[in-house]
Amino acid sequence: MGCARCDQLQSDVRDVLSEMQIAADIRHVTDIREISHFGILGAPALVINNKVVAVGEIPPKSLIRRWITDACGIYF
Repeated sequence: MGCARCDQLQSDVRDVLSEMQIAADIRHVTDIREISHFGILGAPALVINNKVVAVGEIPPKSLIRRWITDACGIYF
């Protein structure tokens, strides 16, 4: 059984990227060694360009959009 909240966050990120017309690699990481590398102790978590931006919550799409915008250095 998977993590429903993780699946929801991944879906929200895909939606935002599609709305912004940005192609990006999205990875659903389950390897505990890779997760611990970032110091993540809760799920779901969102890492953008190797920076942890959310842990233990499903942030609103508006916030996900802002993080992606900041990470890409583009503004809509």
